[in-house]
Amino acid sequence: MSITKSTARSSNMLITSNNVSRLREALDKADAIVVGAGAGLSTSAGFTYSGERFRRYFADFEKKYGFHDMYSGGFCLYDTLEEHWAYLSRFITINRYMDAPKPVYGQVLDLVREKDYFVITTNVDHCFQKAGVDKKRLFYTQGDYGLFQCSQPCCLEAFDNESLIQKMMEQQKDMRIPSELLPVCPHCGKPMTMNLRSDDKFVEDEGWHRAAERYENFLRT
Repeated sequence: MSITKSTARSSNMLITSNNVSRLREALDKADAIVVGAGAGLSTSAGFTYSGERFRRYFADFEKKYGFHDMYSGGFCLYDTLEEHWAYLSRFITINRYMDAPKPVYGQVLDLVREKDYFVITTNVDHCFQKAGVDKKRLFYTQGDYGLFQCSQPCCLEAFDNESLIQKMMEQQKDMRIPSELLPVCPHCGKPMTMNLRSDDKFVEDEGWHRAAERYENFLRT
């Protein structure tokens, strides 16, 4: 028996429709909802790390260093710290301070906003907050592109980076930021890094622990 493309397409549409109906029914019946989200949600919202979006913002870095996506650029060995932070400031700007091209996060919130819900996510791009999710209903476990921490780290503290990142964007030239804008810890003077869980130096600050406690309370109650 042969299966035509149109038959396969109709079958896939039926499966998708059934899944949507099951999800709608489950949401309607639920007393409480936990939303778990990873990188795929941001990708579906248009936060892609390669292709046209990458070339639009990083063509100069691609030409000099030969990488072809934003993820690889995060591991590149740049000639200077000034170049390194020129790259990172662009990366943070477009993936944290710009809105996602598609309204996927708002659509997720629309599904649960009338329910008792909580969001746990490994995403670090702040999209849930920008979509309107109450911060008290959100636990971002892996950090936030909008926060710096001491690279040492000398303290369990994270620092808002929006103002400094904006200055880096405004003042960078020829793929470099001014040396005086290189971020350093206000306590010990060591270089700052992004507050991301990449090794055992990740800082879980007071805000992180409050969010973790709210999540545990939600599950318990």
